[in-house]
Amino acid sequence: MGETGRPVGAGFNGEADPPVGGRASIVLNMGPQHPSTHGVLRLLLELEGETIVKAEPDIGFLHTGIEKECEDKFYQQVIPLTDRVDYLANLSNNLCYCLAVERLLGLEIPPMAQWMRVMLTELTRISSHLLWLGTHAIDIGAMSVFLYCFREREDLLRIFEMFSGQRMMTSYFRIGGLALPPPRGWEGPVRKFLDAFPSKVDEYEDLLTNNPIWLVRTKGVGHVELEDLIDLGVTGPMLRAAGLAWDLRKAEPYSSYEKFDFDIPTRTEGDVYARYQVRVEEMRQSARIARQAMEGMPSGPHVAHAPKVVLPDRERMKTEMEALIHHFKIIYEGFKVPAGEVYQAIESPRGELGYYVVSDGGPKPHRVHIHGPSFGNLQATAKMIEGRLIADVIAALGSMDFVLGDVDR
Repeated sequence: MGETGRPVGAGFNGEADPPVGGRASIVLNMGPQHPSTHGVLRLLLELEGETIVKAEPDIGFLHTGIEKECEDKFYQQVIPLTDRVDYLANLSNNLCYCLAVERLLGLEIPPMAQWMRVMLTELTRISSHLLWLGTHAIDIGAMSVFLYCFREREDLLRIFEMFSGQRMMTSYFRIGGLALPPPRGWEGPVRKFLDAFPSKVDEYEDLLTNNPIWLVRTKGVGHVELEDLIDLGVTGPMLRAAGLAWDLRKAEPYSSYEKFDFDIPTRTEGDVYARYQVRVEEMRQSARIARQAMEGMPSGPHVAHAPKVVLPDRERMKTEMEALIHHFKIIYEGFKVPAGEVYQAIESPRGELGYYVVSDGGPKPHRVHIHGPSFGNLQATAKMIEGRLIADVIAALGSMDFVLGDVDR
């Protein structure tokens, strides 16, 4: 942390504040170069001693212009950009964007592609929560948990690489289905992971759930009332940890989620510890959904029958003139999407992720706006940390699980 350049005792407006309780306040920066802000986030903190009396998040350091870039790409070329919005849950962003464009096109996605999307998206949720838990724990001082979580996350990254050829920026979902047929033998590594994972979650809980240091650092810290969270636009595990069982997979099912049996974990305390409990249970529920998808995986094609939208099979492209023409036109001209607009939302690991896509009837989106859950969640920062000590800022920020790419876009 470093000083902002204002004189000691200067408030947020640069003017000297009167001493409170006989002590003047000081304004300090936390970030944007700070490991515990989980990205290039700058927090402007006004302190009286160790107590935070005012806090403001300063964003925009990671702005990429992805939404504007989408307007210059064919619809199918936008998918790699969505990977980079929330790079810890890239398949969730792939899915949300594809669902939005498929609604505009009126495409019917084959059951196998839908179930495979569900399975991989839930494995993505586990991967994201594992990275959150490991980094959150190491922020507070529990170093070994970080190593445990990355042990399992490595297994998941190998599974993603087996499906797509990439560990993180997979771009595996496509408008109309999947980029490639599932690889031969995919069931083995997925089953092996799902068989072992519940015992691994038990290990995390053995290390943390009743750990007296963990309890002191998290219980009662970063508490926000449910009504305030709703007013601020907070969604996802933070909202469920305050008592509201709102999950778009149940409330507004998509991609066949209505066919899966799972529970929505909730707590009522609305503090750092409750958010930890909710996300740990969410990992168990995601594994439960992924197992149902694996064991009940329908047979059939991995893409919709839409020759003018979906690239043809490579063997057909090499042997059939019509398939070659379709391939050429999709690659070089794109495909036209009927004029209209649509908002598609899904439940990402961080909350409600939405893509608003506007089509003017051409091969490129007229407008793409991304409603990232981290942006809304970050608005609760002041409520969580004002009146607390500096050390509590680290625990509170970690419990939010924001991704700055999702905020700045």
